[in-house]
Amino acid sequence: MSTVTHDIVQKLWALCNVLKDDGVTYHQYVTELTYLLFLKMAKETGTEDQIPKGYRWDDLVTSQEPQRLTEYKRALLALGESRSRLVREIFASADTILKKPVTLTVLIKGIDSLDWHTARREGLGDLYEGLLQKNANEKKSGAGQYFTPRELIASIVTLMKPTLNDTIQDPAAGTGGFLVAANQYIREHEQPDNWTTEQRRKYRRNTFFGLEHVQDTHRLAVMNLLLHEVDVDPSASGIYYGDALGPDGEALCKRGATLILSNPPFGTKKGGGLPNRTDFTFPTSNKQFCFIQHIYNGLKPGGRAAVVLPDNVLFEGTVGKQIRADLMDKCNLHTILRLPTGIFYAQGVNTNVLFFTRGEDDKNNTKEVWVYDLRANMPQFGKRTQLTREHFTEFEAAFGKDPLCSPKSLAKRKDTGKHGRFRKFSRTWIEERGESLDIAWLKDEGDVAGVDLPEPGLLAQEIMAELEGAFEELRGILGDLGEDIEEAQA
Repeated sequence: MSTVTHDIVQKLWALCNVLKDDGVTYHQYVTELTYLLFLKMAKETGTEDQIPKGYRWDDLVTSQEPQRLTEYKRALLALGESRSRLVREIFASADTILKKPVTLTVLIKGIDSLDWHTARREGLGDLYEGLLQKNANEKKSGAGQYFTPRELIASIVTLMKPTLNDTIQDPAAGTGGFLVAANQYIREHEQPDNWTTEQRRKYRRNTFFGLEHVQDTHRLAVMNLLLHEVDVDPSASGIYYGDALGPDGEALCKRGATLILSNPPFGTKKGGGLPNRTDFTFPTSNKQFCFIQHIYNGLKPGGRAAVVLPDNVLFEGTVGKQIRADLMDKCNLHTILRLPTGIFYAQGVNTNVLFFTRGEDDKNNTKEVWVYDLRANMPQFGKRTQLTREHFTEFEAAFGKDPLCSPKSLAKRKDTGKHGRFRKFSRTWIEERGESLDIAWLKDEGDVAGVDLPEPGLLAQEIMAELEGAFEELRGILGDLGEDIEEAQA
C-alpha cells in the first residue's frame, strides 16, 4: 500500500470517531462506508448509469440536511431492488445505522474532500483492502474471521500459479481476498490485451466462483472484487450469497474446479446440526471437515487446492480420521505448512495450509507428506510483530516451482532432518499413527517474555474447539455402538 493510499485509509477510518456516540461497531462502520463509497466511486469512475437518477452521489450531496438522512434511507431501499445485479448485491437488505442527519453530513463531506484523483491512480482496490484490514485488526469487530492475511494469500497464490485455463473456487470467500489475488496473478503473468474473444468470455464467465453466507460480508466481497477490477459477468460468475454447507455448496461442488483456494470458518455448524447436503460421505457438524470434503470432492482430476485449516483437523479421531484417509486416497496431500501463531488472533487457534492435488483415480494417491514447520522458534505475531511476505520466502523456495507437485518435482526436495524445518513422512508411517497429520519435531526454544500472548477469551475459544472435537469423536463412538446420542445424554 502506497503512502498516499495509507493516508486516505487513515482519514476514512478516523471518520469512525464521528459515530462513537451512536454506539456503532467497526464492522457496521465499514458496511456503512461501503454504501457511501459505492455511490462516490460510481461517480469517480463514470459508471453511474447503473444507478437510477435521484439516488446518485450528487443527489445525496445536494439534498437539504434536515431531509438528507430520510433521502438516504429511501435510496438504500430503492437500490436494494435495482435491476442491476451488482447494485442489488451491494445494497441487499441495506439499512443505515446512522441516527442523525448531521452525522451523515460529516461522513459525506469527509468522503468528498479526499483526493480521489490520486486514489484512482494508486488503485481503489488497495484503498478498500486497507479499510478491510483495519477492520480485521480491531479484535472487537469480530471481522478477523473473514480476513485472511494478505501476505499469506500472496504466498499461496504464488505457489499455486493460477492461469486463465483454471476454474477457481473459494467456497468460503469472506471478503474475496483469494479470488482478488488470483485475478491479479493471472493479469500480471499473462497478456490480457492479447486475449481472444473466446478467452475473454472464459475469463468473465468461467474463472472465478465463490460463496459467502454472511450477507454483510458478501456485500464487502462484491465491493472488493469490483474495486480490484475483477471483470466477471455477474450472471455467470463472481461471489454469490449462499451457504456452502447447503444446496448452494452442493451445486458449486458439482460444477467442479481446477483450483480451490480457501480459508473455511472455524468451529461447528450453527445449532450443532449436520449440513444440509446429500453429497458428503462423512456427515459431521464440524465445519472444517465439511469444507475439506467439499474441496477435495469438488476438484477435477489433476486439480489442485490450498486450504487453511486449524490443528484439530490434523488429529481429531473417528470421522476426522476417516476424512483424512479419504483425502489422502483421492488426492496427493503433498505438503503441510504449519503456520506461526497469532495470524488468526480472532480465533486464537493454531493453523496450517494443506496443499493437495486430485488424482486421476481415487486410491493411494498420497505416497508421502512433506511438512514445513514455520511455527517453532518463530515470533508470536500480533500488533507488535507484523507478518510480512518475507516470512514465507524460505518455504516457497523449499516448496518448488511446480504447483501440482508431481512425483518428479517432489523428488527434488531436500529433507532437512530433525533439526531443520522441512521433513518428509511416508504414507505408511502416517497410517500407523492413526492417520494423524499433527506432526511436529522442532522444540520451541523461544522465551515467552515480552511476546504477544493470546487473550484469555481467545484461549477459551481454542479449548472449546478442542472440546467440540472430543464430543464429535464420542458421538462417532456411540454411533458405532448403535447408541442414540439423545438417550445417552438422558
